[in-house]
Amino acid sequence: MTSILLIANPAAGGGRVPKLLPSVRRELDALGVVHRTGLTTSLDDAVRLTNEALDRDEIPVAFSGDGVASVVARTASYRPNSVFGVLPGGTGNDFCGHVGIPDDAVAACKVIARGVETSIDLGEANGVRFLGIASFGYDSLANEAANDAPRWLGSGVYIWGAVSALIRWKPARFTVVADGAEKNFVGWSVLCANTSRYGGGMLIAPNASIYDHQFDLICTLKSSRWRFIRMFPKVFKGTHIGDDNLVVSHARDVTVSADRALTIYADGDPITELPAEIRILPAAVKVLLPA
Repeated sequence: MTSILLIANPAAGGGRVPKLLPSVRRELDALGVVHRTGLTTSLDDAVRLTNEALDRDEIPVAFSGDGVASVVARTASYRPNSVFGVLPGGTGNDFCGHVGIPDDAVAACKVIARGVETSIDLGEANGVRFLGIASFGYDSLANEAANDAPRWLGSGVYIWGAVSALIRWKPARFTVVADGAEKNFVGWSVLCANTSRYGGGMLIAPNASIYDHQFDLICTLKSSRWRFIRMFPKVFKGTHIGDDNLVVSHARDVTVSADRALTIYADGDPITELPAEIRILPAAVKVLLPA
């Protein structure tokens, strides 16, 4: 097996990574995986380390949260035939949850040692590639609040963000052109989902696939806060799909705008602003997945 570079973020998961790193290294040694570690303090570090690994014919492995995993995937996708890996080290680890990588980082080392190189789709918004779900509207406020929440809350930062945004959100008017078909509506949010989960386990797009070359496009229409609150718990099981306050469709190319400035978040981080052109990139990169 090619050697790997662990791209580890010491701040991820409220300091989870430094505690797990010795055990992960021992497990990789036991599995016969040649490895070294690079520490990140920013997403720019993750870009640099990913390119460094690929230049040395190593597999870059994100040992952090979804944000670093997305940056590693994005960077690797610009290098033909590149492969990356993921070990769960963050607060949410939603990509790992979607593809079946164990939430236990030590157990997940077997995926790095014995996993299958698998081509997956990526998304792209205004030229910025992403791994999982791009969303905006109410989600813009929720992501911003979650990122600013106290880290000691752990996965509770997502509930913190959701409640904070609920208090402040006012419905926006959206224009969405999906594969040439235009939709205009007033509502809560728009999501372009390449994967099924976000926000630390919310099954927001339960039928989304990284292999089908299209987004699950989910638009949440205007409703009372009380109705929105009643629907919210269903998101953790994916049973909200089918609610008549949601419009669910599929699209490969989406153009979006709103009646006010909104930031698009993907994989927990801000990536661009509205208006935006969002498209699917079929089989854009390879990742090590469970056999």
